[in-house]
Amino acid sequence: MSIKIVIADDHAVVRDGIKALIERKSKDISIVGEVSNGKEAIDFAKKGKADIYIMDISMPILNGIEATQKLVKKDQDAKVIILSMYDDRMSVEKSLKAGAKGFIVKTSNIEQIIKAIKEVQEGKFYLCPKVSKYIVQGFLSKSGHKKNRGKAELTPKEKEVLQLIAEGYSSKEIAKEFELSLNTVHVHRNNIMRKLDIHKQADLIRYAIKEGIAHL
Repeated sequence: MSIKIVIADDHAVVRDGIKALIERKSKDISIVGEVSNGKEAIDFAKKGKADIYIMDISMPILNGIEATQKLVKKDQDAKVIILSMYDDRMSVEKSLKAGAKGFIVKTSNIEQIIKAIKEVQEGKFYLCPKVSKYIVQGFLSKSGHKKNRGKAELTPKEKEVLQLIAEGYSSKEIAKEFELSLNTVHVHRNNIMRKLDIHKQADLIRYAIKEGIAHL
């Protein structure tokens, strides 16, 4: 039985390249879907079935980390491998805490990508050598995990709205994207600012990038 893969990346050339390399190097892996953002990955999961989602972090509308959270919440058996140009500790940590089973950087060779797919399919975790050092450093330990003090946790919807705010979407565009009323978007924006105690657009953008909610 072939391993069914969905590739989620907002760059068609990246999707095409990964697909071509996988199909050339492995006969037991098949690409069953290609999507350009996290929302489309969620939509695919509602209609189709894949064994593993290879997910970029930085995507419009819904980023890879938020999409991973939603996929895993919907289906505890869902397997996600993050494939990203980012190799910083925060991106790795947030990806694993969101439920990803693997993390590889885009500079990885095809052999590493195939190895990640096969190990994750077997129920294992896979981190490429470039980021595995963070596990050794114990970044997932409770002692090393610092929470934002005095700042209430944003809801998933507020994080989605914040991502679009950081990406330069207007309130009207956000309302259209999520099929919400303009008033509801204003309520979300006000709640975000109140919870974070941040009241300037530039500071919201900086916060979203720092927390991995948006990558610009």
